[in-house]
Order: sequence, then C-alpha cells, then structure tokens
Amino acid sequence: MKTAIVGAGAMGSLFGALLGETGAEVCLIDIWEEHVSAINENGLRVEHGRKTRCIAVEATTDPDRIGPIDLVIIFVKSPHTDAAARTANRLMGPDSMVLTLQNGMGNADVISKIIDPNRVLSGTTSHGATILGPGRIRHAGTGPTIIGMWAGSELDPARRIADFFTAAGIETETADDIRSVVWNKLLVNVGINAITALTGIKNGQMLDLEATQKLSRTAVEEAMAVARAQGVNIRADAAEHVLEVARATGPNRSSMGQDVDNKRQTEIGVINGVIVDEARKAGLDAPINKTLTALIETLQAHYG
Repeated sequence: MKTAIVGAGAMGSLFGALLGETGAEVCLIDIWEEHVSAINENGLRVEHGRKTRCIAVEATTDPDRIGPIDLVIIFVKSPHTDAAARTANRLMGPDSMVLTLQNGMGNADVISKIIDPNRVLSGTTSHGATILGPGRIRHAGTGPTIIGMWAGSELDPARRIADFFTAAGIETETADDIRSVVWNKLLVNVGINAITALTGIKNGQMLDLEATQKLSRTAVEEAMAVARAQGVNIRADAAEHVLEVARATGPNRSSMGQDVDNKRQTEIGVINGVIVDEARKAGLDAPINKTLTALIETLQAHYG
C-alpha cells in the first residue's frame, strides 16, 4: 500500500518510521526543509527507551513529485487541515483513501468538504511522540489505534488499513461508530492539554494537587454534557479516565504543551474551543472550557 503522510511532525514521523521499517513504500511530506533534508541524508532516528534506531524513509517538501498514492494520512495541526486536504486530493488515485489521526474535533468534516466523504476515514491513536530535532524523534508511548469510515457503513477499506498498520507493529482496530471513538479521545485532550500547556507541567503532575484534578474533571464534565446533548455514546467514567491517562503517560508533555514550549499556534480551537462552541449551540454553558480557551488564546497571541 503506497502511503503518503502529510505532516512530518512527531506523530507523522513516527508512523512513517514504523511503516517504513517494515519495507512499506511511504513518503513523508512537510514544509520543514531542515527536517526533510536530515531524514533523506541520514535516515529518521527514533529513540525508544534507551535505544535509538535509524530508519530509512523518504521525505519531501514537494508532494507533486511522488505520484498517485493508495493511502494519505493527515497528521498536520488542525489550522492546516484544509491545506493538507487539498494536498491529499492532488495525490489520490481512483481508489485512494484519506485517514486523519489528528487531535480534536472537526478535522474529518473539513477534509470531507474537499474529498468524497466515502473515501475519508478518521480515528485515534494512543501512540505518543516528541520531536527532538531535525530527523530525530522520541517514541514516547504505545497503545491501540482505532479507525473507521467517516461516512457510510462499508468497513472493508478500514479493515485493509488496520491490517496494514498492524503488520507494521501499529496495533489497529476498526470501529463502526468512529464518532464516539473520536469524542472519547477528545475528552482526554480536553482534560489534559490546556491545563498542562498553561502550567508547564507534565501529564503525571496533574495528579499532584486536588485542585488540578478538580479543574480537569470539571472541564471534562462540561464536554460530556455537550456530547450527551448530541446523542454521542461516551464512556460514563470519562472524567476519571482522563486522570488515569495522565497517570499512565506521566513523563509525557502534552502536544499542546509542546506547542506552547516552542511558541507554536495550538489546537485549542478544536479541543476546548469546540466544546464552548457546541455548548452554545445546545443551550449549555461551559465556563471552564471557555476560560481555558481564552487563556491559551491570550498566551499564544503574546509569544515572544
């Protein structure tokens, strides 16, 4: 399965490395020229535990040079989803599929405005990664990946991709109700990302103070109310599950925390921000999410 990954940040590079390591034909696409050059010249260096391995994988800043692709995986930050979808559209053949494994809510809908929704898949992954420098990443954590069709009920394309990923060591399952899966992952991000980004702490440090735990629970409970208003099937213990995830990923710095550390624009709009917007539409209020969103927006508006 010839694969292109649009967005060679930490997660895009990780998936590219894991697929490339098994001999799959894969190309990373990114605008970061130094990163692309380092990968092409020296391979992609992946730290995992105390070991580092170097994996040969192709990378480019010019998507037009790689021809028709069977599978395009979008891993860009949400503000760039529209542009990534247009790039994906240029790469697709008659039977190609597009998969988003991005954080937040709404990315698949943006992609589906440009690409036939019946060829769009969405999903979540529990893998974690951090960029260490050009051509270097750390594989920070592993876990299941879940994917499904965004429109329609035909699961065969999702099953083929799940088998392809699993053969590369990316344990992947399929789900009929992928919206529920995406919502449950969103609840985790709602309860962790903005809090860690604002305070400079790692995930596990959220458990140090009851006040921090309460803040996370309240943000998640607001989001749960929105999900229920939309008829989405979410786990009943979502607020406590978020704290379990924080504990399990204790040494990690959240993706939003990494964005703030590096003075990059965050995905606040499709995480806590989307809860505020959807709460308003449902006649609900989400004051904690509104405050977290405003604080992140203020912070990133005044970078250096």
